[in-house]
Amino acid sequence: MSSVPPDASADGLAARLVLTAERVERLLDNLLSPKAAQGEIARPERLLAAMRHGALGGGKRLRPFLTVETARLFGADLDQALRAGAAVELVHCYSLVHDDLPAMDDDDTRRGRPTVHKAFDEASAILAGDSLLTLAFGVMADAATHPSGEIRSALVLALARAAGLGGMTGGQMLDLAAEGRFDGDVPQPLAEVEIRRLQAMKTGALLAASVEIGALLGGADDAQLNALRRYGVALGAAFQVADDILDVEATPEELGKATAKDEGKGKGTLIAALGLVGAKQERDRLSGEAVAALAGFGPEADMLRAAARFAAERKN
Repeated sequence: MSSVPPDASADGLAARLVLTAERVERLLDNLLSPKAAQGEIARPERLLAAMRHGALGGGKRLRPFLTVETARLFGADLDQALRAGAAVELVHCYSLVHDDLPAMDDDDTRRGRPTVHKAFDEASAILAGDSLLTLAFGVMADAATHPSGEIRSALVLALARAAGLGGMTGGQMLDLAAEGRFDGDVPQPLAEVEIRRLQAMKTGALLAASVEIGALLGGADDAQLNALRRYGVALGAAFQVADDILDVEATPEELGKATAKDEGKGKGTLIAALGLVGAKQERDRLSGEAVAALAGFGPEADMLRAAARFAAERKN
């Protein structure tokens, strides 16, 4: 990987996001090819089509971008970083497929297209999500992602913790409980600390892990790893607050999905706790906190700094 500091202007960030997204798209397309991988028996056509619908053809690919750019700080191999980033993205795509199901958020569109359960059926969507998740760990555990078994183990552990009980799926359960979705539950307004915990788990954990995985892949030392973890946590929180604001202010056409859902479902957001103006101030504060966490890095981290600003300023 080049050690030349990237162009971290808004245009430079946009170009780098597009370039990384294109590379990840090609890799995902290859990983989701009809040809059975070593050790597999066959790839059922309908299941593969549902997986491809859920994973290909859209999205900013911010998570693999963060993995690749963090790995870049340490001169890590680009192909290895892309594979690690693709594994994170597969987990993200699985979560979207399942979140869109009628039993969860019950959404009909995603990225401007029918959701997987609408394009196929609910059973296919469940199996597609399961398969994307499983494939993610297969990619991360493969020697092609890193020759060191110890490093691969650390990568798998970081991804598992972010995706599971104490991370993304746990956060989704807290979100459903806050809506009063279970027998006998009466939805109650969440306290601010509860909203922050929910969002840190449901959205922030995987974004933070994207950064941590890039650092682990690159061989960061303890001080560097801790700084990058602080960056990832703050960025993830800023991203979620921005998402809540977009749900209020953006149009469905801008987002490629339904908007104004959170208030209608009684979801806990920082807008409910702080008001719209207060939420915007908190979004900007968190973005600044992410940038400040990179103070120990030089200009080679400018693209990550730009990504923290983008997380707060994005329009879709």
